[in-house]
Amino acid sequence: MSKRHWPASFAHPRYWHVWLAIGAMHVAAWLPWRLKLWLGKAIGVSAWCLAKRRRHITETNLRLCFPELDEAQQRRLVRDTFIANGIGILETATGWCRDPEHLRHRVTFKGQAHRARLEAEGRGALILGVHFSTLDLGAALHSLYFRADAVYRPHNNPLFDRFMGRARKDYFDATLDRHDLRGVIRRINSGHAVWYSPDQDFGRRASVFAPFFGVEAATVKLTAKIAQMTGAPVIPLIFHRNSDDRTYTLEYMPPLEDFPSGDEVADAARINAVIEQAIRKHPEQYLWLHRRFKTRPEGEAGFY
Repeated sequence: MSKRHWPASFAHPRYWHVWLAIGAMHVAAWLPWRLKLWLGKAIGVSAWCLAKRRRHITETNLRLCFPELDEAQQRRLVRDTFIANGIGILETATGWCRDPEHLRHRVTFKGQAHRARLEAEGRGALILGVHFSTLDLGAALHSLYFRADAVYRPHNNPLFDRFMGRARKDYFDATLDRHDLRGVIRRINSGHAVWYSPDQDFGRRASVFAPFFGVEAATVKLTAKIAQMTGAPVIPLIFHRNSDDRTYTLEYMPPLEDFPSGDEVADAARINAVIEQAIRKHPEQYLWLHRRFKTRPEGEAGFY
């Protein structure tokens, strides 16, 4: 629903469920760690059982991307994905509602020299992010070491969008609407690093088709365009919850060399390859619940 259809006053009854959700997130952020994990897993298992549409999307994505897995392994990965994303809700609450300093002891940050070198040179950068379930907590933990701006999609609900925006401003210097290309260019040219995650399907007009896990996927052209317009390096950032479910790893990879190449499809394929490599480290933590292959080449049937 468009924002213009929402009541102007946040006291309106149509917002009461949002206030309840916001309150629940504040409470969840302060729960003991083991209870957070238990609750997140319970949410994930419940969604796996009840959210049939999302489960179908996830099953389709994983069948396409991991054909080497047998049926039992794919079912297990689907369930693990829901569990990881359930925990991700609690991680998001923690990132939005608490000072990340209390988790510094749980973080290992590799490859910091890649980003530090760019900062020392006074250069802006485009941080290549990925839609992991740990996205917002990862961003909060990242702010303990480096500052950045972020490109985001505004939430349809204006109250939740305000809550989300205020929370993210605690660990991002600026948040930029994904349609604000001029703002992104201006910030990078001013020496800022801008976090941008291009791994979702934004439709045919904004994209070219490039392989993602061996499947042709509508891939946004904007990554290469921003790099070309600013001359800024593209530096991948990988982050995930470790297997102990108690610690996290963030890692800057080296800036991409010879990028962009001038070939839109080749550049999109390269970005997809970097993202795919990051996902394969912990595939269950990726947001497989969204329709990554929604847009298909002309004449090709849909998957969902």
